[in-house]
Amino acid sequence: MTLLEIGFLRPERLWALWALPTLALAYVVLLWGKRSRLKRNTSNLQILFPKKSSWLRHAAVAAAWLSLGSLVLAWATPHGWVEVPRQRATIFVVLDVSRSMAATDVSPSRLGAAQQAAKEFVAELPPGFNVALISFAATATMLVAPTTDRTPVRAAIDKLALKPSTGIGEALYTALDARALIPPDPDHPNDPPPAAIVLLSDGASTIGRDSGPAAERAKQLGIPVSTIAFGTAHGAIPGDRGTVDPVPVNTGELKRVAQLSGGQAFTAENLNQLRSVYQDISQTVGYERVKDEVTERFVGYAVVLAVLAAAGLIALGARWP
Repeated sequence: MTLLEIGFLRPERLWALWALPTLALAYVVLLWGKRSRLKRNTSNLQILFPKKSSWLRHAAVAAAWLSLGSLVLAWATPHGWVEVPRQRATIFVVLDVSRSMAATDVSPSRLGAAQQAAKEFVAELPPGFNVALISFAATATMLVAPTTDRTPVRAAIDKLALKPSTGIGEALYTALDARALIPPDPDHPNDPPPAAIVLLSDGASTIGRDSGPAAERAKQLGIPVSTIAFGTAHGAIPGDRGTVDPVPVNTGELKRVAQLSGGQAFTAENLNQLRSVYQDISQTVGYERVKDEVTERFVGYAVVLAVLAAAGLIALGARWP
């Protein structure tokens, strides 16, 4: 949160900030007068105010000046955007099970690492979140409908099996259709909880409907799609005739889906990177930005700065200019 994001419930009190430049000017005038006297009686003042302590005196004054400014801002009752944990949301975990996910450029394989990281991601989501699991290849399958029970989700992730082709558009449409399965919020039955789609794949669509219109529809519904392009440029799988078929990761379509839906596009080349991406996504979907009063934050700043100013003056053992 920056000062540009802060508003004030009592902005008329900000007039007191005029005291800051006045005090700064007074300090400069007094300092100039002190230096003039220094020329007339150098030896005594060098004993009282050695040069090596000048920076400490200025730092103490600056801390006190900033402390006063923080108190004035607190007096004006500031409010700003803060992140608070969501109580309810629905996350659609969408995993690619096309044959290219058998590539071992990621240990133990793209699919194996994706399964492990997905289970960890699901376990870290807040307990009140609904989680749905969708796998896709040529077609998409709803394996687990939105639920707060993590056990069937983890079990279904363990049972994922490879299939031919890749249909990213089909996966998105399946997730959007599953909105009807989201359990209503008991406190607000007419207001469905926020939802997001987290889609992991290593390639581009080879079959099915275009993913572009699906991503645009997701944006209209307020359901951002975070995409993860998983794998490296050196992936390969055994071919049908004893050959080795290259399956380099493809990021183009996934970036486009994220952009059109209002989500974020990520890349990961190993399990640790994938875990980090899931943690970033968990932070994003697990919190929401709300406006709240932040007066206590500025009071805290003022107290810390005042303590620093007092400590500096005590260490200095000298008067203010």
